Amino acid sequence: MRKYILSRILRSLITVAIVFVAVFMLLRLMPLSGYFPQEILKETDEATRMTYLRNQGLLDHPLLQLWRFLQRLFQGDLGRSLTVYPKVPISTLLKEKIPVTAAFGFASMVTGIVLGIALGLLMVRYKDKWGDRAGTVYILLVRAIPSLIYLFFIQVWVSKWFHLPLVFYKNRPSSWILPTICLSLGSIAYYALWLRRFMVDEENRDYVKFAQVKGLSKKEVLRRHVFKNAVIPLTVYIPTDLLFIISGSLIIETLYAIPGTGGLLTSAIKAQDNNLVQVIVLMYAVLSVVGVFLGDLLVAFVDPRIKLTEGE
Repeated sequence: MRKYILSRILRSLITVAIVFVAVFMLLRLMPLSGYFPQEILKETDEATRMTYLRNQGLLDHPLLQLWRFLQRLFQGDLGRSLTVYPKVPISTLLKEKIPVTAAFGFASMVTGIVLGIALGLLMVRYKDKWGDRAGTVYILLVRAIPSLIYLFFIQVWVSKWFHLPLVFYKNRPSSWILPTICLSLGSIAYYALWLRRFMVDEENRDYVKFAQVKGLSKKEVLRRHVFKNAVIPLTVYIPTDLLFIISGSLIIETLYAIPGTGGLLTSAIKAQDNNLVQVIVLMYAVLSVVGVFLGDLLVAFVDPRIKLTEGE
């Protein structure tokens, strides 16, 4: 297992390195106006702008710029925002924004797992009946309709029905409910769909039929045997759930005016703040790679029968 973990760490580091180079180089293809602070953008003198770019090293070879960026990164210097928060260190912004995004991400992940498993169990318990049909309709609606459409209706109508705030307020816990639920809607559908599928597959296995012949009720077999075996494969989808939450935070945080990294990235893209875009995109990429790596280890932890070796 140690050999496998070292191998996965090495592959993860290579993936992160490739993402670093790709993101850095792609941003160098963007217009140079994204690297000017506001006071320079107001200048009409082209010579002044070129002098600024030369002094910042932005006219040097991209690989040399990448090397300098990595040197500053290992020293803890992430650069400064240019247009969104002029001259404010990016590290300062992230210290303020990351806890907000992490709190909503954790809450939505827990909500998605709990409600998704509950819905999946309901669909299996009432297979081909009202519970199964209701769950299927929900899954189809969430997966078929563009998220912006139903998120807009939830924000407008659900907030009106239950008298919930339309936007996020730090000191009003009631304003945290809708963003958390909206961020977990896709996860709920995802876990419910796959739990139902795995449990239905497990129901057709010989050990289930044998347990029923011994006198165990269907409900008891589902709880003691089928559910435990069906939950194990779901752990594989936790890294995918993390990716859903990361991508969903870009929409939810903007929609509900949440002061997190998702809304910050959207603002940075609109304002062409390339320094800020670069750091946040790289941060999300690293989180994605780490999530997939931890997902592999989680599977082995949940199911001791799985051996993480090259041959198994």
